[in-house]
Amino acid sequence: GSEMPLFSVPKEVAVGTAMLGVAFATGMLAGKRRPPSIIGKSSPLWQYILDHSLREHPILKKLRLLTADHPWSKMMVSCDQAQLMANLVKLIKAKKVIEIGVFTGYNTLNMALVLPDNGRVIACDINEDYVKIGKPLWKEAGVEHKIDLRIKPAIQTLDELLASGEVETFDFAFIDADKENYNEYYEKCLRLIKKGGIIAIDNVLWGGRVLKPRKDDLATQSIHHLNEKLLRDARVNISMLPMGDGVTLAFKL
Repeated sequence: GSEMPLFSVPKEVAVGTAMLGVAFATGMLAGKRRPPSIIGKSSPLWQYILDHSLREHPILKKLRLLTADHPWSKMMVSCDQAQLMANLVKLIKAKKVIEIGVFTGYNTLNMALVLPDNGRVIACDINEDYVKIGKPLWKEAGVEHKIDLRIKPAIQTLDELLASGEVETFDFAFIDADKENYNEYYEKCLRLIKKGGIIAIDNVLWGGRVLKPRKDDLATQSIHHLNEKLLRDARVNISMLPMGDGVTLAFKL
């Protein structure tokens, strides 16, 4: 391929990275394999980052290791990125959070742990089987009551929240689901988020494929179009971070 050398990570590194819980969502519905993260597990620098920044709750670690055994473990959010999400949730004193794409519930648990006791994560996914892996650990961590799991298409859940008068009542949203719907998720979350709230959008670099999106690759096209739109979107301030598979933070003005 014509990808930059930065992204040409050997297959065994990509697999190792996944085992560390360091790689991220695939076009799962299309059955595509996941591109590797920006810094592979083989990089001493990557290990240094983890060794010098990761403060993982023991139950989070337990869930990460359980997820690492899963055939789709590549879909899990990177642990360092999840920690940043939790720090942002704490920073803005968030009470209401939306998560689009739950998988086994690592980041759901991560955010629930830092929310106040009356805080809520509306967790959206279409697959209950994966969530079953994390659910007992939500309970074990004592945060199950903060998680409102909605198993149905996320667009439907977002529309229900909008219809029930919850416009501008959420503080934070994390988008990490099917890429073709990214623009819809973003637009609906933008309406649900308060001014000063944050929308975090995962996989914005998509393993480097955004550099040359193929016409037949709808997932990459969708991400690339949203990236271009966000650059010019006067409703938000943004930062695109080369963390994990790329994450954009959009701060609602």
